[in-house]
Amino acid sequence: PNVGLVNTQSATNGVTDSAAGGTALATGNKTKNGALGVLKDLTTPITSIAEWAQEADAAVGITTSVSIDHATPASFYAHIGSRNESYKIGEQLTKTDVDFFAASDFVSPNNPNGGSDLYEQAKSNGFTIARGYKDYQKKSKKADKMILFQTEEASKVDRGSIPYALDRTKDDLSLQDITRAAINFLMKKQDDKDGFFLMVEGGKIDWACHANDPVFVSEVIDLDNAVKVAYEFYQQHPDETLIVVTADHETGGLALGRGPYELNLKAISHQRMSMVKLERELKAMKDAKGDKFTWEEAKKFLTENFGFWESIKVSDDQTARLERSWNEFKEGKSGADRLCNTVKHIISECALIGWQSGGHSNGYVPAFAIGAGAELFHGRFDNTEISKKIAKAAGWEAK
Repeated sequence: PNVGLVNTQSATNGVTDSAAGGTALATGNKTKNGALGVLKDLTTPITSIAEWAQEADAAVGITTSVSIDHATPASFYAHIGSRNESYKIGEQLTKTDVDFFAASDFVSPNNPNGGSDLYEQAKSNGFTIARGYKDYQKKSKKADKMILFQTEEASKVDRGSIPYALDRTKDDLSLQDITRAAINFLMKKQDDKDGFFLMVEGGKIDWACHANDPVFVSEVIDLDNAVKVAYEFYQQHPDETLIVVTADHETGGLALGRGPYELNLKAISHQRMSMVKLERELKAMKDAKGDKFTWEEAKKFLTENFGFWESIKVSDDQTARLERSWNEFKEGKSGADRLCNTVKHIISECALIGWQSGGHSNGYVPAFAIGAGAELFHGRFDNTEISKKIAKAAGWEAK
């Protein structure tokens, strides 16, 4: 019911990166691109709403669908001049008193100095580590502080994120699982805590848009399903719950429309996998079939997984581009990524959506709010105001 428009530029750039954007959301301060939880001098630490909540004796959860040391989640607990210092960021995490973390994994868990890794450091500071939702259910009752990661098997494939929603199996951790576990765990802390703050990031919306992959649509829907979990909680506690949904920036310069006054977004609904999975599948097919991997087989595969030629009208020119990219891949003149690029461009063309870049833009992002204090999220405001508005609604002191 409450909607705002949010400015996103950083302290040093007209277009923010995720570290500066996340820091603005978390701390109420703008900073230099690449910096986390420090001012633009890259050294002066600044507190986040997670710390304001802790000062007010509230429980805190920080979660994401990507790695826990990635820019957005790290903005809420880390203080470091460069987002690329993954090990140091993880090291700072292990020293926090945040009640609940959830993500795919640490990106750089091993100690470069040869000492104990981040898992051991976290355990030494009182964290219980669960691997997957079922493991969370087993361990959460006795845990004081908790880290929920995906299974070790999933991390062997990609420790940097949980799979895209389209690529997930029933055994994969989902953003809904993460949200449900976080609320469950933070509510268990309420015997000795006064409310809670929870940050949930659908981090792969950004990744999909960086890649100009129409799979971003299913990622937005996946985030919406996580919001539904939070909304169910709000319905049970409507007078004391505030939900805010926003973004740290726009990615890709996405335009709904390519010239004709039409849209064909239904074309995206036929996509059955991300470009990440498509690249793996194409390589596997080529390795398995060799010279027997024909264009007819490739066409059949693309029809089954993207709807080309049957559910989606594909022009002769688009078909020729696909066949040319496939031939170059088969003959070793280019990689599977080139064919994937052709596939995603044609999906976007058929859906009549356009991309400006593979980076971020300075477009306004929306902020949606419902619940206690939601009326504060109305009109146009800066991203530095969001954490302050949440703190005001909660009665926490913004420091």
